[in-house]
Amino acid sequence: MNYRITILCENSVGPLSGTLGEHGFSALIEYSTGESLLFDTGQGLTLLHNARRMNKNLALVRQVVLSHGHYDHTGGLKPLLTECGPKLVYCHPSVFLPRYRIKDTGECFPIAIPVGREELESAGATFDLSKEFRAIAPGVYLTGEVPRVTEFETGDQGLYCDCSGQELDTTPDDQSLILETEKGLVLILGCCHAGLVNTVEHVAYMTGRRDIFAVIGGTHLGFCSQEQIGKTVIALRTLGVKKLAVSHCTGFAASARLSMELPKEFQVAMVGYTLEV
Repeated sequence: MNYRITILCENSVGPLSGTLGEHGFSALIEYSTGESLLFDTGQGLTLLHNARRMNKNLALVRQVVLSHGHYDHTGGLKPLLTECGPKLVYCHPSVFLPRYRIKDTGECFPIAIPVGREELESAGATFDLSKEFRAIAPGVYLTGEVPRVTEFETGDQGLYCDCSGQELDTTPDDQSLILETEKGLVLILGCCHAGLVNTVEHVAYMTGRRDIFAVIGGTHLGFCSQEQIGKTVIALRTLGVKKLAVSHCTGFAASARLSMELPKEFQVAMVGYTLEV
């Protein structure tokens, strides 16, 4: 099976004129069989616009994967359903949890999926909920819930399920997509709240494979320590990852370091970025 992966939503845009950026992420995966899958939907401000600009017909998409329940990955689902018809949506059962970011100032901001399950189902969503590793198409897998086993990947700070800061949000719903290709595995990340190394180790355990050809998407390294970035670089080198195309929550400083440490592998996956594999 061959795939074409195209970034439809991201914080920044590439050279394709007329495309728009937003804080969010969405990737279209087109199969050589003619089918396609949408991984995340961005905030909802640019998905449909950018798809039209790139001549991508999202009405042909039957399956949608939500990496986790934050607004910048799920906000485009309602507009997608409204304009492009019913979709089968794969996600973790915790995707509808209330979510908030509390700043050091005490300010509390809602960051959960902006539309409730009932409204999305009325718009045409059929939810397939599971926290397990599973195949959703031949050669296409979801990691499901990723065990947190590394000592240095400590997760995000300031995320809660309430505005009083009493219930920590550990983002248990964080999951990634795996494609089997002739060149090796391709791993597509949303935000990777579970940690890139945790995710890679989970993939290796579940598939019995460590031949990861490409990692694409948000690594969440923009919110972590230099120690974590350093140990992540070592893990990527050990694995022999050939392409590291980062997006969204990787952040400028972390991207700069990854570019310096892994100059042959590093790329920036802006809106319009395409990988055929």
